Amino acid sequence: MHATIFDIDGTLLQSAGVDDELYKEAVGSVFHGAFFRPALSDYDYVSDSGILSQVMIDNSIPDDPEAVSRIKSNFVGLLNEHIAKHGPFPEVPGAKNILKKFRESPDHAVAIATGGWRESALLKLQTAGFGELADPIATADDAYDRKEIMRIALARLSGTYTSVTYFGDGPWDRDATSGLGWKFVAVGSALGGLDSYLDLDGI
Repeated sequence: MHATIFDIDGTLLQSAGVDDELYKEAVGSVFHGAFFRPALSDYDYVSDSGILSQVMIDNSIPDDPEAVSRIKSNFVGLLNEHIAKHGPFPEVPGAKNILKKFRESPDHAVAIATGGWRESALLKLQTAGFGELADPIATADDAYDRKEIMRIALARLSGTYTSVTYFGDGPWDRDATSGLGWKFVAVGSALGGLDSYLDLDGI
């Protein structure tokens, strides 16, 4: 058996840019005037929980679970508004079909590991028609470190696998996969990866 694990933003859905923009807006709605580092790769932990923790440290904001809860709620609200106005985030071409193919294969088990929070991740997947394909999933509610999120996703498959492959779109995905000793498949232009799953026969 082979385990295949997918990121979401930029990997299954064409949502990375908007997601980043709305995330920053949600943080700013609670932590007014908070500044962000120039790029996602400038953060040690590229996940919604990890980035927020470092934003709070960078801006000398004390730990405040209630404020974090408001940010998460505002973020989901902004995503809902965006989807209501523009429609669901489009899938990377062939993404649903490749997930279904791997799930139906007797040789593969499939999970999702995302740096996003669970509620926002499920909202994006379900509105884009991935609802029945969104389990098991590990998110930034489970851990802030991407490698740990990926380990949790694998553990939720509850099996023994001869190989593990991760599909991701960012350098942090590539680096985390390397640190775990898994195979990596790049998706999107940032890493010169796949722009479609339509011609992908296997891994």
